[in-house]
Amino acid sequence: MPRLEADRLCLEPRHLALLQDLLRQHVPGAEVWAYGSRASGGAHETSDLDLVLRNPVDPDRAVEGLAALREALQASSLPILVEVHPWSALPETFQREIERAYVVIQE
Repeated sequence: MPRLEADRLCLEPRHLALLQDLLRQHVPGAEVWAYGSRASGGAHETSDLDLVLRNPVDPDRAVEGLAALREALQASSLPILVEVHPWSALPETFQREIERAYVVIQE
């Protein structure tokens, strides 16, 4: 799986820090990957941030705290839309697409 370096992520450091704080609060046990244009380098200022939550023990199992995380992201001061999806709910073809280029936000 081509894991990309974190510095490839098109996100200001202060926004990344806020995002990581929210992830630690609401989904501390989840592995979180960013994918899409902000991970691959094709993003522009108004691009959304696509995240996928994975259970590190068993990626096919759901991660607790997804609903609370979504609410916290909406209420946060992040200036971009953040889309969060559970890995376990994605079709295998989409999972393989994400595995082609992603940045780990939380291990």
